[in-house]
Amino acid sequence: MTIRYDEAVNDRLDPRVRALAPSWPLDPPSDVASREEILAEVASSSGRSAVAAEAAFMDRGGREAIVPAGPFSVTERDITSTPDGNRIRVQVIRPPGSESLACVYFIHGGAMSTLSCFLESYQAWARILSAHGVCVVMVDFRNAVVASSVPEVAPFPAGLHDCLAGLEWTHDHADEFGIDPARIVVAGESGGGNLTIATGLALKRDGRLDMVKGLYALCPYIAGRWPDDRFPSSSAYNGLMLELHTNRGAMAYGIEAYRERNPLAWPGFATVDDVRGFPPTVISVNECDPLRDEGIAFYRLLCDAGVPARGRVVLGTGHATELYPALCPEITNDTARDLAAFARD
Repeated sequence: MTIRYDEAVNDRLDPRVRALAPSWPLDPPSDVASREEILAEVASSSGRSAVAAEAAFMDRGGREAIVPAGPFSVTERDITSTPDGNRIRVQVIRPPGSESLACVYFIHGGAMSTLSCFLESYQAWARILSAHGVCVVMVDFRNAVVASSVPEVAPFPAGLHDCLAGLEWTHDHADEFGIDPARIVVAGESGGGNLTIATGLALKRDGRLDMVKGLYALCPYIAGRWPDDRFPSSSAYNGLMLELHTNRGAMAYGIEAYRERNPLAWPGFATVDDVRGFPPTVISVNECDPLRDEGIAFYRLLCDAGVPARGRVVLGTGHATELYPALCPEITNDTARDLAAFARD
């Protein structure tokens, strides 16, 4: 039986988050036998409605008065991803000026399976972030279940391949967009936090960690299966913004990789040796998030490995609150300011 959070913890939430929590579209709390079962559900009438509701939620109240009007330079490109030869999309958002800027290469969330960087909340977030004096590059990769702006869907390692290809493209086009290649930080929230860390692991494996100045993972989705007795938050807050107590996350993205304990798919399996030598890394978690404790555990792993790591706990917030700029704009802006300074300084 799935465990749902006790609403008595609501007194810990910012009142704006408390008011929002009941409207979050949750996944059905049931296990599935295969990824194909998930794909069939998504293709059904009820599945299409659920996908539309999730996208609509991400499009609530994007720009209004909270997002800087600009001017920003916005460029979109279709690029070829390696090694699979598929097409992905990137968007570059840059504030005015001709100076060479630090860059935040941002990977959207959605459990590596849904959403798109072109949804309104991500577009608003990118402009808020860029207003702090950085160039933002966002990548729309192959999701595992629901197509982003890229029509193809595929499980692990497709999304990771695309994120690496987009990062390489960013380096190759740094001069074109006034990006300082020595100040590129990879960042992302939730599933994007998973892919942020996995990008670091893949770069280390390939001897290319010098491509990034640092990593900044917000509320990373890295354990692969919940609840987990090691992480009390995975039970205490399940059902608040996220419904985790099924095998759907691992089944959708990479059940074989989960069974193999592959940290490139599920960085919660990473060891001290896997992360030793990482660049400066920030792990930012939300107080009332079922993923909070696995993020904190990963921060401690980084510390044990001698990585220059920093942890943040954003009080009063649920999962990825910062990525809904209209909800708690000062919290969003505070995290954007911190991330931009991490890239710049």
